[in-house]
This record gives sequence, structure tokens and C-alpha cells, in this order.
Amino acid sequence: MKKILALVLALALTLSLTAALADPITIAVPNDPTNEGRALLLLQSNGVLTLKEGVGLEATKLDVESTAVEIELIEVEASTLPEYKLNKDVDYAIINNNFALDAGLNPVKDSLAIESADSPYVNVISVKAGNENTDAAKALVAAATSQQVVDYINEKYAGAAVATIENPTNGYDDTVDYAALNGTTISIAATAVPHEEVLKDVVAPILAEKGITLDVREVTDYVTPNTMVDGGDVFANYFAHQPYQDSFNKENGTDLVTIAGIHVEPMALYGGKQETLDALKPVK
Repeated sequence: MKKILALVLALALTLSLTAALADPITIAVPNDPTNEGRALLLLQSNGVLTLKEGVGLEATKLDVESTAVEIELIEVEASTLPEYKLNKDVDYAIINNNFALDAGLNPVKDSLAIESADSPYVNVISVKAGNENTDAAKALVAAATSQQVVDYINEKYAGAAVATIENPTNGYDDTVDYAALNGTTISIAATAVPHEEVLKDVVAPILAEKGITLDVREVTDYVTPNTMVDGGDVFANYFAHQPYQDSFNKENGTDLVTIAGIHVEPMALYGGKQETLDALKPVK
């Protein structure tokens, strides 16, 4: 009987030590404030962690109050997150939708958990303060908030991106002097998917009907598009959601103004080493 008891105690001790030595579940998240906060809110909504009360949209890993299992949050540049997932460098990765789509990932089909499309993270078109009421801005807004854009986004991306335009136009604004804009160019910085595709496939042809050239310049990060607008290198940009733009203005002293909200892209959690959410659930 003593031998059996000793064996049971030894087994329990071994299991306890094994659990204590087990590696934490690694989750790669964006390292910029608004997108990291957004990722943490996604984890909270799926029961993985609890954030401190009142932390808002810009929570960081320092604001995590408790977790369902032991996890390690790895903060990385948002554009590199698909590599962490595809190379299986981490157990899970939470990826911004534009970078996911650009990497051939479909957040609706390939993710393990996805953010609700009913969110405050509407992707917007921004210009430098002082340009928001120009005819160029109004013409760009009318084309970008057209019914053609709504149909294109909802049909092409099938839930991976969702148009949020409430009162679509026919592509044009009756208050704009299009004759004066004939022969001009509007330059805009944009990330590849879906922003650049929307601009090139839909917005550019609408403007071309009025003799306006849309010069779309692809960018691959979340800083360059804003510095390009602020520095006057481009007229507008279309790449980020409103909370990010608000945060950028606050941190950098810029005065970027939103002229239109176009769509939302649900952020999603993807498996790296893990193929299910089971590793994020406590063992019963």
C-alpha cells in the first residue's frame, strides 16, 4: 500500500513539474497601439484573457489582468505577421486583414476566430488638414463612396472586407467643378489588398470618366502613408482604420483629416503551430 501511495505521489509530482516547465502558448500580435489593443479585444471576446477594466482601444500586454492558460504575447510589426503564421514560428498569430489577404489568407475560411464586422475599425481615406473641402477631395470621396465600390467590396471579398458606406453615390458630386479638374492627377498611397484593388479597379475608372487620373502608390507599412500625406508627397491615403489615424495624429503631431469611411476588415486569429483553439482552453 505504501509503495502504491509513493508511486501515486511521484506521478503527481512529475505531472506538476511537467506542467510548470511547459512552454507558454505563443501568440503574435501587431506592435502598434491600436492594432495590438484590437487583437487583445479579440482574444478577450474568445475567452483567452481578461483585460483590466477601462483600458480602452489601445491596450497592451501590460493591461492583461488574467489568462485562461499561460500565454506569451509576442509584439511584432503588423506586416510580418503572416510570416509568423505561415512559418509556424508561433502557436497563433492575429493578423490585420489587408496583410492576411495579401498573403493569400482568407479570414473567413482560414481563421480560427474572427472579429465581428460591427466594429469601430472603419478603414478611411485621409488628407492633410486644409485639403478636405477641395474639389479634388470631394471628387475622390464621391467616387470612393459609390454604389460601384459597395458592390465590388461585398462581392469580391465575401465577408473578408465589408463596405460601410451608408449613402452610396453614383460616383460623382454635383457640387464639384469637374471641368476644372479635367487633366489633373490625384495621388493616393494605399496598401495592396483590398485598398489598392478598390482604387485601381473601381475608383480610378470613375474619375477617368471626368478626365482625372488617379495615381495609386502602393505602400507596405503603416507609417509611410501618413508621412507621405503630411509631407505633401501624395494628396491622400487609404490604408488604415480611424482609431489608428487618431492615435497617429496624437503621437506625431500631424493633422490628418478623414474625408470618407469605406469598409471594415475583420481582424482574425490564425493557427501557426496549432490547428485548433484547444491549446487556448484550460485543461479540465
